[in-house]
Amino acid sequence: MRFLVCGGAGYVGSHALLRLLQLGHEAVVFDNLSTGHRQAVGDCELVVGDLLDAGAIRKVLAERRFDAVMHFGASSLVEDSRRIPVSYYINNVAGTLNLLDAMVSVEVSKLVFSSSAAVFGEPIAARIDEAHPCSPINPYGQSKLFVERILQDAAVAYGLRSVALRYFNAAGADPSGTIGESHQPETHLIPNALRSGVGGVRLRIHGNDYPTEDGTCVRDYVHVNDLADAHLLAAEYLAGNAGAHVFNLGNDDGFSVMQIVRAASKVTGRQIAYDSAPRREGDPAMLVANSQRARKLLGWRPQWTNVEDIIASAWRWHSASRY
Repeated sequence: MRFLVCGGAGYVGSHALLRLLQLGHEAVVFDNLSTGHRQAVGDCELVVGDLLDAGAIRKVLAERRFDAVMHFGASSLVEDSRRIPVSYYINNVAGTLNLLDAMVSVEVSKLVFSSSAAVFGEPIAARIDEAHPCSPINPYGQSKLFVERILQDAAVAYGLRSVALRYFNAAGADPSGTIGESHQPETHLIPNALRSGVGGVRLRIHGNDYPTEDGTCVRDYVHVNDLADAHLLAAEYLAGNAGAHVFNLGNDDGFSVMQIVRAASKVTGRQIAYDSAPRREGDPAMLVANSQRARKLLGWRPQWTNVEDIIASAWRWHSASRY
């Protein structure tokens, strides 16, 4: 198959791209490089462009023949989304509308969309499945949910087939060490813990009075390569299934912030220096997936189920980061 990978120079997008190429698929990356990295694309064709430029994305789709699109391009910092919500809606929703309009115009009818567990908001269940109510508590989550609803309408109106993958906490790096997680600023726990371990800025732990075993937040960490596999399985699923579909992606297990800090210390052999800070607004005590639907219907089987292995793969990347 031939894929257009929007946002393919970013963290999850570059890992999906690598997996596509390893399996013999063809791909073209469309990315504005605002947060992605040219090096992460390797030798794959890269078209530098922005989804807010309707003409640019239409030109790419019209000039080439694609079987499907994978869409990772989005602004994704929760705190930023509260500070500049209009920018998030423009980038994440309007940009996707441009992509969908272009896809419909050239009759590319399959899309795998990078959604988020942020669509759920405050959990009302210990394990979150697809039937859990969606009540986002920040503009980032709202923007993802808006797109999911647009995809449902597009399925009815245009026959556009889509899968929205709601993943929980993406983590780790490809074992090759050639690509990994590199954000500016970095807001994710595992890379910040690893940076602290090599003498960087002290880690800040937000909240130690949650109703959890050790008082810190509990999250479900899923390896980025397992997410990449899910995107390919989703594309295959669309070949035989019309409509707009949603799947949760997680390891269905939770680890507290302090458990991650201790695991990072064990992996690196270094003490992780940290300071306690107040809770952040909108941080639930627990966010853990129920991803049985993806396992049943997509045949998804996460290979990285040990959190220390996930952290170790990230450590290999951060120890020899190439960008």
